[in-house]
This record gives sequence, C-alpha cells and structure tokens, in this order.
Amino acid sequence: MRMIPLRAFGKLFPWGRETLLFVWNLFKSIRSILNNLFTLPQIAQIANDDTRQSSTSLDPPPFDPSQPSEPVSFPIIKLEDLESRSYFRSFHFSFNKASVPLQSVCASTSLPNRPRVLVCHDMAGGYTDDKWVQGGPNSEAYAIWHWYLIDVFVYFSHNLVTLPPPCWTNAAHKHGVKVLGTFITEWDEGRVICNRLLSTDASAQMYSERLTELAVALGFDGWLINMEVKLDLVQIPILKEFVSHLAQTMHSSVPGSLVIWYDSVTINGDLDWQNQLNLKNKAFFDICDGIFVNYTWKEDYPKLSAVVAGDRKFDVYMGIDVFGRGSYGGGQWNTNVALDVLRRDAVSAAIFAPGWVYETKQPPDFQTAQNRWWALVEKSWGILQNYPRVTPFYSNFDQGHGYRFYVDGAQVSDSPWFNISSQSFQPFLEYSEDTTSDPIRVLIDYNEASYAGGGNITFKGTLADNGYFITRLFMGKLLVGNSPLYISYSVKSVGNSLLGLSLEFSSTTKETTKILLASYGGPLFATTAFASKFSAVIMPIQVTKPEISSGWVIQESSITMEGYTLTQIHAVCYRSKAKARKLRSDLNSQDQLIKSEYYSALGHIRITNPAQNSDFPPSTFWVVEGQYIKWAVESDGSKSLCLKLTWKLKDGPDSLFPKHNIYAEKEISSGTVEVVLEYLGVAEVGAFYVSKLAVPFGISSVKFIIQVCGVDGSCQNLNESPSFQLGVEGSKHNQN
Repeated sequence: MRMIPLRAFGKLFPWGRETLLFVWNLFKSIRSILNNLFTLPQIAQIANDDTRQSSTSLDPPPFDPSQPSEPVSFPIIKLEDLESRSYFRSFHFSFNKASVPLQSVCASTSLPNRPRVLVCHDMAGGYTDDKWVQGGPNSEAYAIWHWYLIDVFVYFSHNLVTLPPPCWTNAAHKHGVKVLGTFITEWDEGRVICNRLLSTDASAQMYSERLTELAVALGFDGWLINMEVKLDLVQIPILKEFVSHLAQTMHSSVPGSLVIWYDSVTINGDLDWQNQLNLKNKAFFDICDGIFVNYTWKEDYPKLSAVVAGDRKFDVYMGIDVFGRGSYGGGQWNTNVALDVLRRDAVSAAIFAPGWVYETKQPPDFQTAQNRWWALVEKSWGILQNYPRVTPFYSNFDQGHGYRFYVDGAQVSDSPWFNISSQSFQPFLEYSEDTTSDPIRVLIDYNEASYAGGGNITFKGTLADNGYFITRLFMGKLLVGNSPLYISYSVKSVGNSLLGLSLEFSSTTKETTKILLASYGGPLFATTAFASKFSAVIMPIQVTKPEISSGWVIQESSITMEGYTLTQIHAVCYRSKAKARKLRSDLNSQDQLIKSEYYSALGHIRITNPAQNSDFPPSTFWVVEGQYIKWAVESDGSKSLCLKLTWKLKDGPDSLFPKHNIYAEKEISSGTVEVVLEYLGVAEVGAFYVSKLAVPFGISSVKFIIQVCGVDGSCQNLNESPSFQLGVEGSKHNQN
C-alpha cells in the first residue's frame, strides 16, 4: 500500500507540522499492523491511471515505458533507475522534451535583482491531467495563466525525481518563467536512499550529474532539493558535495539555471525545519542558488533571514502554504497577508500549492476564483514579467483548454480538450470584485466561437453612444527599430460596437505617446474627450473577412516609432456614431436601450516587422516517417491504427516552426473518391503518437497531414503541408 504523502494528509487535517508528524507516525504503525492482517491491493503506476478508457479489470497491466503507447509524463521512483539512465530508453522520452526556450527579459539569464515570486505546484500527487503530453479531454482541468506574476515555477510531487511535464515548461518559458523539477527523500525509504546516495563523494557526484543530464535533456532549468530525512553527521559533508556539484554542473550546462535548497535537514543532520535562514541551514544556502524556507515562520523571521543572507536576501524564498496549515496569515484568501510582510522586508516568496482554489472548489467557479486569488498576489507584489519583448509577437489568449478547437477562424474539432502547451501569451486582464463598477465586462470566453485555439477575449456590457471603455491587455518592453511595426488583430462585433487597440510608447527621455489603432466600420466619432486621449489615430490599412471564419474580421495597421519602446497595449471599446444615428432614427426609446448593449470579441493579436515573414518550406523539404505501425481489428470487424509520426526538415532548424496541427485524412473509395478530414491534436515536438485511430469499413487509405505553424501564429495551407500516407492494408503510399 502506498503511503499518503504528508502534505496530502495535511490537506485533510490542517494542523501544524510537528502534530502532523506525530499523527503520521501513528498512521504508519496502524498501517503496518493492517498489512500483517490483510493482503492489500497494489496501487497502479501513475501512467496507468487513464480515466479516459474504461476497463473491467481492477488491476491494469503494469506500465512498460519501453513500449509504444500514448505519450505520458512520469517521475523516476527508484534510485537505481536514476543511476542506470533507464528514462532515456523510454518510448516517452522524446515526447517529454520541452520545445519552448526560456524567454529572457534581457540578455542575461540571471534572475532579476529584486524580491521574487516562486510558485510550487503540488496537486493530488502530481501527474494528473497534465501528464498527457499530447493533451487530454478534460477541458475543466487545472492550469495557471497568471505567469506575469511569477519568476520561478516548481513542479512538485512526493516521488524521488519529479520531472516537470513539458506542458508546464513550455507555458512558463514562453512567459519568461524558469521551471524546476524536484528531488525528494522522505520517510524510511528516503533514509535508505540517502545511505546509498551519500555513501561516498563519488556517488553523490554521479547522482547529481544524472539530475543535470535529465534537466538538460528535457529542457527545464534546475532542481528543488528536499531532503526530509534525519541523517548521520558523517553524511553531511557528502550531502554538501551533492548539492554543490549539482549546482556547478547545472550552471555549466544551463546558464541561469537554479538549484534551490528546501529548509528541512540541518547541518547537524537533524530533520528540523527552521522556518528561517540561520546558521543551522546556511551552509546549504551558501553552495546553491537559494533556500525555500518552510512555511510556519513568524512575522520577524523574514527580516532575520534577510540579515543572515546579506547581499543575497532575494535568494531567500519564504514559504507560504495556500492551504494554511500553520502558514503565516493563514493562506487561502489571506495569502496576501504573508506576501505583504515579505514585500516589506525585501525577501522573496515561495507560494506552495496555489491549486487550493481548484482542489477546494472555491465559488462561484474556477475561472472567477482563480482570477480573484491571483489579483491578491498582483495587488501585493505587482507585475513581474513583461511582454511583448520581441517580434514576432502573437497571442490568441488561449489558456490551454476549450470546448472546441479553431484554426484561422475555422472550427476543426468539436471535442473538449486540455493542453497547457497550447497556452498563448496570457493577457494581463484586471480583476474587479465589483462587477457593476465598469460598464463592460471583460473575460476569456470558451462558449463562443474562437479565432484560434479554444478561447477569445469577450467585451460585453453597455455603452452610451459617445462613451468608451479602455482596459489593459499587455505590459511590454518592446524596443522598436527603424522598421515599421505591423499589427493585425481579429475582431467580431455586434451592431455598432467597435473595438480598437491603444498602443503606448515610451521614448528614451520617458515621454509617453499613445496611438489608437481605430476599428474599421465607420469614421471615428468626433468626441473631443475621446480623441484627446491619444497622440494620433490610425485607421486600418487592410481589412479582411475570411469566408470560413464565422464573422471574424482581420484588421491590419502599421506604425513607425523608431527608438521608442512599446510598453502597454489596451483594448478600446467604443461605438460608430454614424451607425448609432441611423439606429436611433428607426428605434423607439425602449428598443434604443437594448441597442445600447455592447459586444465585441478579440480573437488574436500579431505584431511583426517587415523582415519577418511566415513563408513555409514546401512539403518536399520535409522528411516524414511512420514508425511502430500497428493495425488492430475491432469487435465489429472495423480496424484501428496506432503509429508514431515523425518529421524534420531536410535542411535548416526545425525550431522556426514550434507547433504542428495533426490531421488524418481518410479516403473513401466507393466508385467516387471522398475524403473525411479529422483533427487529431497538436504537437510541440517533431513527433506525434496516433492512438487507436478508428478506420471504418470502406476506407482505402489514411493520409496524416502535419500542418506547420510559425512563431507568429500563422499556419500552412493543408494542401501544401507535409504528409504521410498509409494504405489500410499496411501498404505505404508515397510521401507528399
């Protein structure tokens, strides 16, 4: 029987840590007695927990990572597996590589020299919906989208080596946030592991090099080290060698990487959480990049820790448990109480388990509660990340889940989905508890048709004919060169509702210039109060209405601001006055009130310069292969297909095209040839595993299309995309 982790136990019983340890030891004793009396079933491996497939067996077959199957993320549980490097022989290894490099705010990869926010994700033992590398069907799964409030993200579980699923690394890196895995030893099993790990200096160095190798291969940025066991005093020098060597190898392999020590075992070998930086744990702090201080600290501990840290006080991350459990301020909706103290004392914060909002089902719904909780963090700590920083910049505001999926305004799937890797740059939407204070409500909307991905920003409410509403979208640091910026965005509006963009630029002398990119649909009304808000008003140079885009209109503008820095992007809601006059002439007063309702949706924003284009290589420039091809006959006589698709450019870097939409085109031969197109998913690496694709009777061949997508969000035409064709009987047709 697998033990419930201490922190999971603590979620059930919000006691202090020492009380939890006492109860925990009592629980283990009772468990041992029960084990001797009864035979308890073994709990299946994490990767076998596939709730999407029903099974009549209570015990699924053991997970064999060497065999082809739907790609999953999973931890390393045994020390011998870490030593043998068995993970790299797994079928799943190539799928688990993060594809998005860390976006740095400047040339340096170091953390900013200020108080920082570290977020440690701990939920239900880890590897839940996020383990499905190619995405899953639970559109209501947990995600984080307030990346602009975070510096470092830690993926935590109670397994020996917790490897972050690539979806978290991809989303975090896109927003400039570093990602750490976790190495943890705890309980009796952890003591046995430490005896082997810390047997010699050479052993400690070898295991630290194994951890570095994993981080480099999978594309994340370092480790949280949590040694929650009592150690012999003679093991402490070897433990220090382990931590020091890990930091050295990480720094030499990944510039800007981090190794952070958790406040647990002391320099004397005691498992004794100090809740501050002091002489009992400073020796570990001195040989790595920071300390994650346990969360039951007192009000004066941050200031005392800052004194001990000296000029490294920003490397002290004081823990805050969002579940409470003895945390200063009580966590939960009072998490900002602790944050305010840490901000005052100029140390960093380590927020543990912000998924509390999701796990405890805070009302009224997850989206609202999540935005409300993170608004407390922003109010206390402020914005930490800025984007856009470089071009091309593209955002479709996708949070990584939805009820349907869209590409360039066309719906390609009507199935619910979840994939954090699909997150686009997240807007800096402002949360207000008073829903009546603003005339327009702003939200990410998954119910309406999107332009791309699974969501858009919806603006709805009421506006007077001469009214307007401005709200924040992005806070950037984009230095503009001598070339013009091209800005395009998609809009869907009702009636005389118009939606423009306000761009705010700062000069080298800190002078501010505001430019309105006005919407098409009629002349801008001549309201002095409105026009005076902007230095200039620019109308679109091109307006496009794609036939398949369900009402979306793409507006394109250009602007030259050499030497200026783009610092803010706002949405501007207003009305066409010419249309409003015509409406008034045809409506009575009651109808006029209805027509004062405002509705617009923003589908995407793209910012590029003339030197950047989205020319895609012809399909013949790609090498596409099918591997591990396996046909199966279903009970009704139809067939299903499993295979691994791989693709790469014959010449040139594949990284120019970070995303690929995968389709299956099924050809029906029944006198006349018919084609049925099915969207399968998205790939962030040059591989995709097709699992149990249904091939009904009458299908003569299946062509898999890899739709190449650029950094600017553009997608190659399907009939020009690389593909792989397979006859139903297994005879391969020519690659296109």
